[in-house]
Amino acid sequence: MEFLTGLRESKSLTLRELLKDEILDTEVMTEGMVHSIRKMGEVAFVILRRREGLVQTVFEPEVCKFDLHELKEEAAVRVKGIIRKEERAPWGREICLEEITILSMPEEVMPLPVSKWKLNTSLEAKLNTRPLSLRNIRERAKFRIQEGIGRGFREFLQGQEFTEIHTPKIGAKSAEGGSNVFKLSYFHKPAVLAQSPQFYKQMMVGVFDRVFEIAPVFRAEKHNTKRHLNEYISMDMEMGYIDSFYDLMEMETGFLQYTMDLLKRDYMKELDTLKVVLPNTEKIPVVRFDRAKELVSEKYNRSIRNPFDLEPEEEQLIGQYFKEECGSDFVFVTHYPSKKRPFYAMDDPKDSRFTLSFDLLFHGLEITTGGQRIHNCAVLEEKMEKRGMTSEGMELYLDTFRHGMPPHGGLGIGLERLTMQLLGEENVRETSLFPRDLNRLEP
Repeated sequence: MEFLTGLRESKSLTLRELLKDEILDTEVMTEGMVHSIRKMGEVAFVILRRREGLVQTVFEPEVCKFDLHELKEEAAVRVKGIIRKEERAPWGREICLEEITILSMPEEVMPLPVSKWKLNTSLEAKLNTRPLSLRNIRERAKFRIQEGIGRGFREFLQGQEFTEIHTPKIGAKSAEGGSNVFKLSYFHKPAVLAQSPQFYKQMMVGVFDRVFEIAPVFRAEKHNTKRHLNEYISMDMEMGYIDSFYDLMEMETGFLQYTMDLLKRDYMKELDTLKVVLPNTEKIPVVRFDRAKELVSEKYNRSIRNPFDLEPEEEQLIGQYFKEECGSDFVFVTHYPSKKRPFYAMDDPKDSRFTLSFDLLFHGLEITTGGQRIHNCAVLEEKMEKRGMTSEGMELYLDTFRHGMPPHGGLGIGLERLTMQLLGEENVRETSLFPRDLNRLEP
């Protein structure tokens, strides 16, 4: 009988292992996809693509008894050879090939030149061939950095004693209200896809005090802009026993500081590849919603057309204002009008026309919405009644508050938007692995 006892030691070395000085001038084995083949007369450079980056190998026919004409780009191979120092190679190492074993060979020519530094093709072409276009070093670097953002969110909040939760994405009622939900039949019962984990993360504050989740959310909005997706990844957190919604903004500032340090430490190769300059997160200015509109109107001679919401151009100008005046890439805009916030948003006790809520703008684009929640059931029901809302489908949510809840609040961060702004991309689809929008359901 055979028993497994854990990870099996592999003879194939990782890139990290290949960089160790003690193995220089010894025989090594590694695996990867053939990223490119550059023939230089009698010598050829076979560049392998691994999960960690590119590995340069050198093919000399008198050393490696292999017909190089049999090798194609995107073949999966296992190679053996002598590793040596070479400053001009990626990572300063190259392998002088002795053996090449083909593990699989592509049957068709690649539709995109993924080995090029830039694909120089349309976004539509990249999305139509997404599993292949992401093999390009620059394209996949975006999602390594995105991984770092998600990792930073998780690590920072766990360090602040948050508990990670996983909430259902099929529900009987929308958390946000309104009609922009995807409806479906759930065993002959009406159901919707979750717009956010709002109800569940609030209920879990009564259990764990502090919770977070990284998961998809769905918005059935018929928009076709460069900043919207119909399915995106939301990084949500909710924390109890807050003194004010400023506690939430401080927590997000801490997350941003932690994550930028993490990216600088563990993702510098990808940052350099994309020439990303990380933003300054040392301190972030805070401005009231109504004051922000006034500042933009005065400085840029722009009339205030909508007193209850920020138009995209206004967001951009607010970002520009605080970059020019404070040198800040971020700005918290607080006290949004009550009529533009969900029913569970706590109204400002000094002026009920406004809420104790905020958005975080990054380079003039909203990436976060958050605020303090109503934690008193009677106040919640009163606000719902004023808005003409029914409690159908929300009975369990409301019942939670009847049994006591601490003062709490939370926020949601759009992962793709944050990545887009960090990388300086113009379209959020560039930072979504497989985007879902008004017209795209594939791949």
